[in-house]
Amino acid sequence: MPGKNLDPSSSPRALLGAELRVARERAGYSQAELGEPLFVSGSFIGQLEAGTRRMHLELARQIDDILKTGGFFVRNCGAAAKSKYPDHFAAAAEAEALAKAIREYAPLIIPGLLQTEAYARAVFRAYQPTATEETIDELVTNRLARASLLTDPTTPLLWTVLDEAVLRREVGNQQVMAESLRHLATLIQSHRVIAQVIPFKAGAHAALGGPLRLMHFDDAPPLAYVEGLETGLLLDDPATVAHHTLTYDLLTASALSPRESLALIESVAEDYSHDQHA
Repeated sequence: MPGKNLDPSSSPRALLGAELRVARERAGYSQAELGEPLFVSGSFIGQLEAGTRRMHLELARQIDDILKTGGFFVRNCGAAAKSKYPDHFAAAAEAEALAKAIREYAPLIIPGLLQTEAYARAVFRAYQPTATEETIDELVTNRLARASLLTDPTTPLLWTVLDEAVLRREVGNQQVMAESLRHLATLIQSHRVIAQVIPFKAGAHAALGGPLRLMHFDDAPPLAYVEGLETGLLLDDPATVAHHTLTYDLLTASALSPRESLALIESVAEDYSHDQHA
């Protein structure tokens, strides 16, 4: 049975997942067998063990009861659940940090991983017009910290599909937009990001319902994340993830090629710069 409490400073979710794997195997359960009385899938248990999903308190209580772990998971799930992100996005952000491939469709704004500081600040100020500067500063800092994923030259693979509205909607001002689109173009030119744009002339497409993110991992099943206004769902059902994967594939088929997309992004950035100086 697990004993000492986990050290919250040393990847508590990964440590908790490792302890869950040890306790499950000691008790003689497969992932699917443990998931059955918890009313979750075996893949969900695998994601808990891999650290890509958060263990909530009620689930921890049930796991302690089934695996006879003496309250270990209840005592430690609090540290593992702490996050600097909003509740509806926390699990997705933390899974994103472990992903080997991220594919994202953005219908309205530049994806968070690709935003500049000025762009992120304008977005958060629009979301929270009465928030203090300290609150906005913290939100911007946390968003920019996510972009540290891109410091590795190859991992994760990041492939984004942008609606043309992302380029045309003026967030902040023309200077902010020119800077943001040039930043995106630089990431594309350095082969760090694959980007495609769905032009307005493409008409209706498979993801008119909203944004979509797909995440793939080395040691856990893939996840899909869909979101709305202050809401988000992290999905692991294989059939659902497969459906969203098809949706993304259809988006890439409707979009401009990466070369044509880069040309459009650079052209729109130049338009913003020209209008600004004019």
